[in-house]
Amino acid sequence: MADWEIWATIVALSLSTAITRSGFWLVGHKVTIAPRIQRMLRYAPACALAAIIGPDLLLDARGAIDLGLGNPKLLAGLAALGFYVWRKNMLQTIVFGMLAFTLLRIMHVFGAAQ
Repeated sequence: MADWEIWATIVALSLSTAITRSGFWLVGHKVTIAPRIQRMLRYAPACALAAIIGPDLLLDARGAIDLGLGNPKLLAGLAALGFYVWRKNMLQTIVFGMLAFTLLRIMHVFGAAQ
């Protein structure tokens, strides 16, 4: 790619991002959303997060479902879920889940070497 093509792409993407994100800011006061839709939109971030994390926890490297005890991602995810139910603190849950995942991976690697 030539330099001008790279800069044209950057400018085009910047403009499209600014236009799509500022649309609601510019005409937001003229658009009303029904209360039922507003209640449903509260769950959109959680649904998006589940759609991203769910496959990562449940699928192995080949894309097959792995629900066994040899799946450290699934075990760490379940441990983090239990920790969140107990403590109700998201930052601590993230740290706990990553520690659990790291320990499970270390145990899996050294357990498989023996």
